[in-house]
Amino acid sequence: MLFLYLFFLLICNGPQQAFSAHCTTITPTKTFEKCMTLPTQQASIAWTFYPHNATLDLVFSGSFISPTGWVGWGINPNSAEMTGTHALIAFPDPNTGLLLVLPYVLDPTVKLQRSPLLSRPLDIHLRSSSAAMYGGRMATVHNGAAVQIYATLKLEPNRTKIHHVWNRGLYVQGYSPTIHPTAITDLLSTATIDILSGTTGSSHSNIKTLKIAHGIINSVSWGILLPVGAFSARYLRHIQSMGPSWFYAHAGVQLSGFLLGTVGFAIGIKLGEMSPGVVYGLHRKLGFAAFFLGGLQTLALLFRPKTTNKFRKYWKSYHHFVGYSCVVLGVVNVFQGFEVMGSSRSYAKLAYCLSLATLIGISIASEVNSWVIFCRKAKEETLRREGLIGESEKGSGRMNLMGLTDH
Repeated sequence: MLFLYLFFLLICNGPQQAFSAHCTTITPTKTFEKCMTLPTQQASIAWTFYPHNATLDLVFSGSFISPTGWVGWGINPNSAEMTGTHALIAFPDPNTGLLLVLPYVLDPTVKLQRSPLLSRPLDIHLRSSSAAMYGGRMATVHNGAAVQIYATLKLEPNRTKIHHVWNRGLYVQGYSPTIHPTAITDLLSTATIDILSGTTGSSHSNIKTLKIAHGIINSVSWGILLPVGAFSARYLRHIQSMGPSWFYAHAGVQLSGFLLGTVGFAIGIKLGEMSPGVVYGLHRKLGFAAFFLGGLQTLALLFRPKTTNKFRKYWKSYHHFVGYSCVVLGVVNVFQGFEVMGSSRSYAKLAYCLSLATLIGISIASEVNSWVIFCRKAKEETLRREGLIGESEKGSGRMNLMGLTDH
């Protein structure tokens, strides 16, 4: 469990630092006072704030993901989310191929994709804006090409915190940027910063901590404990020396897994509330289904009939079907969770796969052993019915008696 936890911390903290761009206060045209590396898309921002007139001079540094794509940065006056953002979007002019930057307002219709995104003046005090390719006029737009968006803004008096949003897309239709990709790094490209102190808001760090906790708890509960509980019920019950201990082990592990999974499920619900507009449909549906089946399994303990009850066989069928379905959905959703977190090729997933493979290997070995024992007992029972074992035992008894008489 500790091993899995450490790998989760490694993947959730390490790659973001390793692949983020390093911010700089020096650009080919201006020098700024402060800079910050942004948590996604290899982006950064540098700025100078003039408190006497509440003017913010900044540059956003990003990169294209397509020769026909776009890169955008903007400010949301109300909250750190896409809807309501006043953005500056840079892309190559469809007619001339030269880089240009245009203003756009991202109203709710943009998210619903009901109509093309059209350029219009911003409702903020934008004094100037421009865009430039890293490398000067000879640079061309291509996958990975760096771009800088410059802007000078007049902020409201006594307001030093801004909600800013950045993103990038693959295509521009005419002068209308199309929807950006929906990977986790694209959906979380928002932040709140204090331009005086240079610090970020706590919402992203809280979400990140909850995501780590959600991933660890659910991987251990739904992905490890529940399969172990199913294993104990199937294979330990046949060990006569254990007596009823196998049942207490099974019930204890399953109940612990479900209670721990309930905590992880609740964290997932909270994450959904803290991330408006970010929806992982399949992961969410699998989570609700697994939790529902887990609840049914827990309730089944309260209505467990005695072994002499005629409904016992129906209860066992229900218990097996719901239990195995819950285990399968839980494991599948753990892998889906790795995809959601962008950790499909992480050490955390490798650690989980090794743990699960070990459990599967032990289960296969136990299953083979169980069938060998079953076949051996069936063969002995067949021989008993035919009287072969009985006659040989009688014959050996007579030989032993003759040997004693001779002595």
